[in-house]
Amino acid sequence: MQEIKIYDTTLRDGSQGEGISFSVMDKIKIAKKLDEFGVHYIEGGWPGSNPKDMEFFKQAMKLKFKSSQLVGFGSTRRLKISPADDDNLKALIKSGVKAAAIFGKTWDMHVIEVLKVSLQENLRMIKDTIEFLKSKNLYVFYDAEHFFDGYMKNKDYALESIRSAVSGGCDAIVLCDTNGGMLTHELSTIVRAVSSECQHVALGIHTHNDSGMAVANTIAGVDSGARIVQGTINGYGERCGNADLCAIIPNLQLKMGYRCLPESKLKELTEVSRYISEISNMKPQDNQPFVGRSAFAHKGGVHINAVMKNPVSYEHVAPDKVGNHRRILVSELSGKTSIILKAKDMELDLTKDDPKTKKILKLIQALENMGYHYEAADGSFELLIKKELKKYKPFFTLEGFKVNIEKREDNTLISEAIIKLNVNRKEEHTAASGDGPVNALDNALRKALTKFYPTLAKMHLSDFKVRVLDEKTGTAARVRVLIQSEDDASSWGTVGVSENIIEASWQALVDSVEYKLLKDKVR
Repeated sequence: MQEIKIYDTTLRDGSQGEGISFSVMDKIKIAKKLDEFGVHYIEGGWPGSNPKDMEFFKQAMKLKFKSSQLVGFGSTRRLKISPADDDNLKALIKSGVKAAAIFGKTWDMHVIEVLKVSLQENLRMIKDTIEFLKSKNLYVFYDAEHFFDGYMKNKDYALESIRSAVSGGCDAIVLCDTNGGMLTHELSTIVRAVSSECQHVALGIHTHNDSGMAVANTIAGVDSGARIVQGTINGYGERCGNADLCAIIPNLQLKMGYRCLPESKLKELTEVSRYISEISNMKPQDNQPFVGRSAFAHKGGVHINAVMKNPVSYEHVAPDKVGNHRRILVSELSGKTSIILKAKDMELDLTKDDPKTKKILKLIQALENMGYHYEAADGSFELLIKKELKKYKPFFTLEGFKVNIEKREDNTLISEAIIKLNVNRKEEHTAASGDGPVNALDNALRKALTKFYPTLAKMHLSDFKVRVLDEKTGTAARVRVLIQSEDDASSWGTVGVSENIIEASWQALVDSVEYKLLKDKVR
């Protein structure tokens, strides 16, 4: 298998994405994870641009990377300054890296209007900078910024910039679609034409997603001769993002026969994606190819039936190849098959011809028509099935609750819930405050139950969503509340629907608690 080198720039280009701000410790954690994952190069940042990146390199130099080479980023020397006197280049050397990525201008418009130097001086800046870094024994990537735009406008000058980098002694040329505007057929033609200029150096590809083409263009770049792939985990990056390594790596390895990572590491792809999204404080994209929660989720009845007979019928790769898993969604569209499969997971025996199966399907269809949504509420669905099959005994009963909201003169809001429950024939009456009425109700419910069921102290709500279902009725509209809960072992969703948001929240809260207790009882 021919090897493709994976060059990750999540810590530099990815950090330029809107909403992302890494601390030094965040960057250290991500660098460790990428090294464990097995990427070949980790671009840590730009040492000369800010104190945070310099501190990162200082801390990272204390680490022992097993798989990855740490790379520092920088630009060509400034006008009328030798490389040895350029502060950015001095900071790059001081960082202690053994590899550097230097970007330079290849588009004549940028040279004249943005950099404001002569075309010949720009070529000298490229060559001088690379010669200086090579004299310091660094492995040097030359990132040809805006290369494809430059090639389209002035092919001769774009190629001259590449030749200047090669004559300076660079180890790799990376062709960059910096504006993300190239179409695949254009990019392929250009990469093939340029490869003859890079016969004695490695050729890489760096694309952005402004036209939604970043992954396709990267694959096309490899198909046309590139052997280094630059990208970010989850496609994080400025504007519309960079090429998503979570899609590029499995496509290259599973479908095109290239070796990007050891096969055992490819199975960690989904976990790496979610780990880095967590540190980045970015919500994972459910529909993200390969690693998304919905990537192998099946909802339509025809699809589910076919997948259970042969997964290839509706899955382009096996989920476990990338560390993901198949999900069967329950809805009015999914038919009896999904109910039977879900029941099997609960160790309940249902068949297509069983009247109970038909009854449960009709119940689900009726409830979803009212606004319930079970594909995101696995906890509520299991409780519904077990209640319908008389396989469930309630852990408590509600005698009543009251929620008070008080706004005081100083504009502070006070929320308090009072609740009365019956647990094992014992009445429990308690109250609790909270940050809003739902939080107060949640606190009161668990305060009343924890003395009877201590494991409730180990669960918490991780997400709370409210959706208006019939907005035309205004404030009297029916709402759906979805709650995600988790403990130290798993996560589950529950749902409630009502014209009253407190009642809808109560339904979802009760299901959340009861599912936790049911799960613990089974365990």
